[in-house]
Amino acid sequence: MTEQAQVTPAESPRDHALDRLARAAYSLSAADARLRGRATRTAGALSLTHARAMRALADQGPLTVTQLATATETTNAAATQLVNGLVNAGYVTRERSAGDKRTAVVTLTPTGTQRHRERQAVLTQALHAALSHHDTAALDAATDVLRHLAAIYDQL
Repeated sequence: MTEQAQVTPAESPRDHALDRLARAAYSLSAADARLRGRATRTAGALSLTHARAMRALADQGPLTVTQLATATETTNAAATQLVNGLVNAGYVTRERSAGDKRTAVVTLTPTGTQRHRERQAVLTQALHAALSHHDTAALDAATDVLRHLAAIYDQL
């Protein structure tokens, strides 16, 4: 009788694949940090958080800071800082609500709408170019994995 080598869970192909995924997720996080850094140093650069906020405003229309915080998956305090930066860049306006003076409503400006469209076009083109060899099923699987990674990060 021949003994078969035992594969420990840490040595299994699946565990190696999960380790590669974790390392890729770290790389994605580092790339996001570099992008945030460029957004603070380079006029017109947008962090992913800025882009998320502008997309939410483009998709949903004017939002309160609380609604924008929900749409960008951040806190009200972080959304307020985000809005401050977008106001300073001329991409959004913030006005007190007529019905509730404690509430600020954030709206894309025409400049912000144009910048959002430009950013979306660049992103769409980059995704098409970089991922052209992946079919719809692979892209859907990647989307599922990324959503699960986000949930895992929220648990850490």
